[in-house]
Formats: sequence, C-alpha cells, structure tokens
Amino acid sequence: MGDSLITIVAIGLAAVLMFVFPLMSLSERTDDISSLVVQSTTDEFVGNIRTTGKITLDNYEKFLQTISSTGNSFEAEIVVHQLDENPGVKVSQAEMTKIGENVYYSIYTSQVQEELNKNGKIKLKEGDMVSVTVKNTNQTIAQLLRNFFYQITGNGSGQIVGKSNVVVTVNGSN
Repeated sequence: MGDSLITIVAIGLAAVLMFVFPLMSLSERTDDISSLVVQSTTDEFVGNIRTTGKITLDNYEKFLQTISSTGNSFEAEIVVHQLDENPGVKVSQAEMTKIGENVYYSIYTSQVQEELNKNGKIKLKEGDMVSVTVKNTNQTIAQLLRNFFYQITGNGSGQIVGKSNVVVTVNGSN
C-alpha cells in the first residue's frame, strides 16, 4: 500500500513538472510578445501623430486593429493637451516659450472618438501634447496560471501595457 501511494504522488509530481511548468513558460512568453507588439504599435501610432500633427480615424482604427490582433481585448486611453491660442487678452504678444503664458486644455478618449467619428481627423498644433495608454482588459492564460499557483490576487499582476507620450512638432495640415 505504501509503495502504490508513493508511485501515485510521483506520477502526479511528474505530470506537473512535464505539463504545467512548460505551459506557464510558454504562456509567459506569449504575454511578453503581446506586450512588445502593443508597446511598439503604441509608439508607432503616437510617433505618427507627432510627425504629422493630426490624429486620423484610419490611423486610430488601424492602431486598435493591430493591438487586438494579439488575441486580447484592450482599453486604449488617449489624452490630448491642446495649447490654447489665446491664453489671456492682457498680453499683446503671446510668446509660446514664456513660462506661465502657456495654457493647455485637455480632451479625453470619448471626446477624441466623437471628433474622429464626426470629422475623420483632429488637427493639432506644434506644442500640443498627446498621451496614449493601452492595457489589456482580459485575463491571459499566464495571469490565470500565476494567480492559481502563486495565489496572487488583483488585476495588477502582469498586465499587457503600452504607454507613449509626445509633443507635436508640426502643425497639422489637410
């Protein structure tokens, strides 16, 4: 009886070592590749905004389609800080490089999407700032396995995230 119990435990341990740990390793690698794709796509999208001075509906949809091709669902947040052209009437000549003279107002994801759906593009000016943050909303296999084996709780463990911020360098044209 004692030998059969040890044999069963040994077979169970061997199964864990042969199947579960390689599965964990493979799923972690898949998350790493997804993170790389999301970060590089986010950098490319934001870099395009910086060099063209505009956000277009086509580029935004292409961006969302590319990050979704990883097989995960994502939440993309866009914040555009637009430089106010008329920060105060008390100044006869407003100079953008003076400290304290620049006033920014922000538009957020829902406003950006609304403007893109209405006009197809958002023109930006030199000095405007754009910030894009992408994070996955689903739990990947690696997250599920990690939570099961290591008893990690919460959504903050190992999410697929991409962040990029730029200052627009040109005025957007048609």
